[in-house]
Amino acid sequence: MVCVDGDWLEGNPALLGPATHGVWMASTVFDGARYFDGMAPDLLLHCERLTQSARVLGLEPCLTGAEIAELAWEGIRRFRCRFESNADLYICPMIYGETGFILPDSDNARLVLSLWESPMPAPDGFSACLTPFRRPARDMAPTDAKASCLYPNVGRSVRAAQARGCDTAVVLDPAGNVAEFSYTNLFFAQGAQVITPAPNGTFLNGLTRQRIIGLLRGVGVDVVERSVEFQELLEADEIFATGNYFKISPCVRLEDRPLAPGPWYRKARDLYWAFARDNAV
Repeated sequence: MVCVDGDWLEGNPALLGPATHGVWMASTVFDGARYFDGMAPDLLLHCERLTQSARVLGLEPCLTGAEIAELAWEGIRRFRCRFESNADLYICPMIYGETGFILPDSDNARLVLSLWESPMPAPDGFSACLTPFRRPARDMAPTDAKASCLYPNVGRSVRAAQARGCDTAVVLDPAGNVAEFSYTNLFFAQGAQVITPAPNGTFLNGLTRQRIIGLLRGVGVDVVERSVEFQELLEADEIFATGNYFKISPCVRLEDRPLAPGPWYRKARDLYWAFARDNAV
């Protein structure tokens, strides 16, 4: 289901043309949230981040984050009623520039909200390898926004990883330190510490990442945010990722090294699902 200009439509309606600024000048931002088991964790934060991303690209949102979140809940209710289903959903609010040349006309931004059925993946884990493609520096791209223009670089890192028989890639920042997996944040454990790359403006400080850090620290786990070298991952006790699509998942192979889902991954997953249940709306 898609909401545009207050109307709810089905399918993939034709909304953007060749002169739409969001198409030919890439002034498009989006966010992703999840609905599963009757829960939509951090939906408001995802919608608020969307409005922040829009302003980074020079777009003025027509609704507040809270208003977009309420629209998303309306869409969830409509979807459940229309299809008589309580299926897992992906929630994708998007803002793009309608008009302008080079710069988008800031007051002519358009909001589109899409929801579609997307089952939560089983926590079977994923494989990864190092990619030659790096995250851009903050003075090279709008890295503090969830901007569509950043995703072709994400895509080529995934393509390179898949050519080597892996699901995704470990991506470095411009200085050669580990930034993240291709489209998810990265954690690893060494002994009693859980370690994750410190946000440095080259990758998005994910909402699920922040939530996991807070939950782990809340039960006394030593979570360290710092610069990380790739060699450390090759020597790690366990590695896992956080992201909106699957929330938290273990890395079961890095390069040629097999890994097992570890105790810190399991603790983080248990804490997250407990948080989601406790905060279900």
